[in-house]
Amino acid sequence: MTLNIDLDDLEFEDAIELKQRHISVEQMRTFEGYMAEIFDAMGMNVSTPGTEDTPKRFLKAMLDATEGYDGDPKLIKVFPAEHPNGTNSHLSQVIEGPIHFFSLCEHHAFPFFGQAYVGYIADEHIIGLSKLTRLVRVFAKRFSVQERITQQIASSLEAILQPQGVAVYLEANHLCMAMRGVRESSALTRTTAWRGEYEHNAELRSEFFSTANIRP
Repeated sequence: MTLNIDLDDLEFEDAIELKQRHISVEQMRTFEGYMAEIFDAMGMNVSTPGTEDTPKRFLKAMLDATEGYDGDPKLIKVFPAEHPNGTNSHLSQVIEGPIHFFSLCEHHAFPFFGQAYVGYIADEHIIGLSKLTRLVRVFAKRFSVQERITQQIASSLEAILQPQGVAVYLEANHLCMAMRGVRESSALTRTTAWRGEYEHNAELRSEFFSTANIRP
């Protein structure tokens, strides 16, 4: 079934609206020329058999890495929950992870990558497990920051499912910190978001971490 959600009421409606980007052949050729100039200025010889197509390959790779901007309308597909004793009879968690993701830091355009764990407590609806992976990646495959992605996943899942609670945990390595600046390659950045029952129930949060085998 599909929920009848007013998209204007969603804080992050761009997760489920399809907005495919359109870049013409002429634009791509122009962009390739710009990239060739940039690579050349940085010292790359862009005339060798191995590098003459690098500007084109780079642009295609960047488009693939940011396809989250296109949205994913499949996320709005949900199913009725089955509660034999009533919807509020117990707080049973659905937890998916690790969901591996890659993103691009909006400050330096360097990659950061890691894994996400997403949990929710159903009320009247559930969602296909693959949709949780889709939800992570629709926000991760953009120029962004980890804190925002974490909150976007939680807020969108809450809006789509209207569950009793949502839990999101992300941990990632950031190349903008490993390859430049302090050059710290072993540090992990961890972020969390709690909604509904998780916000006020420490036992539920502890169960989420232990079930997912996470050491917060």
